[in-house]
Amino acid sequence: MNPFEILRFAVGGLAANKVRSALTMLGVLIGVAAVIILLAVGNGSSQSVKDSIEKLGTNSLTVSSGGGFGSGSSGATSTKPLTVDDARALADPTDAPDIESVAPEVTTSQSAIYNGTSHTVGQVVGTYPAYFKTSNSKVDKGDYFSDDDVLNSRKVAVIGSTTATDLFGTVSPIGKKLVIGGTPFTVVGELATKGGTGFQDPDDTVIAPLPTVQNAFTGFGPISQILVEAKSAGATTPAQNEITTILMGTHGITDANALDFQVSTQASLLSTQSDTNKTFTVLLGAVAAISLLVGGIGITNIMLVTVTERTREIGIRKAIGAPKGVILGQFLAESTLLSLIGGGLGVVGGLIGSRFTIVGIKPAVIPESVWGAFAIAVAIGLFFGSYPANRAAGLRPIEALRHE
Repeated sequence: MNPFEILRFAVGGLAANKVRSALTMLGVLIGVAAVIILLAVGNGSSQSVKDSIEKLGTNSLTVSSGGGFGSGSSGATSTKPLTVDDARALADPTDAPDIESVAPEVTTSQSAIYNGTSHTVGQVVGTYPAYFKTSNSKVDKGDYFSDDDVLNSRKVAVIGSTTATDLFGTVSPIGKKLVIGGTPFTVVGELATKGGTGFQDPDDTVIAPLPTVQNAFTGFGPISQILVEAKSAGATTPAQNEITTILMGTHGITDANALDFQVSTQASLLSTQSDTNKTFTVLLGAVAAISLLVGGIGITNIMLVTVTERTREIGIRKAIGAPKGVILGQFLAESTLLSLIGGGLGVVGGLIGSRFTIVGIKPAVIPESVWGAFAIAVAIGLFFGSYPANRAAGLRPIEALRHE
């Protein structure tokens, strides 16, 4: 019997139980689609974070509290949080000639109200005007607040495009007053849309003078972090060394292995993000692989039922001379067709599903995951279908014919 005849018999066998075959293919479909979509979500999340980091610029540095791995207490008797005084020390051109600007930052989340419309702002940031250049935050409408606004603790704010849309709709927010956490602020500028597909919308933000936010919300204690801009991309390493030296002095640290702060460059952030993403993607892939495995077990189950139901048919075919290879080929063809069609539909479903935003993330399909998932689905059909096929081919004609 030629391959086309075997294929025709296999199609006929599957068509005889359409609902059962469809449900089996559905298991494979879900597994393949899950692999494509989950890996696309992981890749999309990685790309979003990478884009956000790169937007800060190659000469930006972030100083945060807490020591890195290997830090101890041999050189520092206590851990000091970052303060505004630390930021002032970093801004001294004598001690830090490679630093262009410094922006201390405090962050909180507050509810904002305008004309009865309420919106919970993701990030309320208190900082200096240097923050806008260092974080690559550009004003689209209005203007930035000034150093004079900071010195006089004026209640002015620059808002993100998401915040502006949610509170003001199509009305220009410039010059309007909104109440944030019970404190009235005058909007002086609206930031250009940054975009992003992560768990936190970078455009849902309110930026105001540091002392104003401290007085209204956070208090005049520690700050969240310090954004630093080096004079050029080539000056990033010298600037990082200057930051470490200055803060060791202000924090009374004598042992470089016992730092109570961290200085991160964009390169180090990208490296950390890349390592995290690999772990995240592996976990998502493992979850999706379980779905494919379940689909393969479903194929084995259905093919075993099929062999049992068609035992007499197998006996008749073997009695009239059908060789073992033909029986084996037919049932292997049936299981492979189940996985082939299910895998093909799963690819279509995965590509369609990846076009939608999932939990705030825009999936980015990995081409290798599409071909890989499809190939694994077909291989699963062959692997999980081999046992039922061998069982069918191994039936003795006499015993098969006696089967009721």
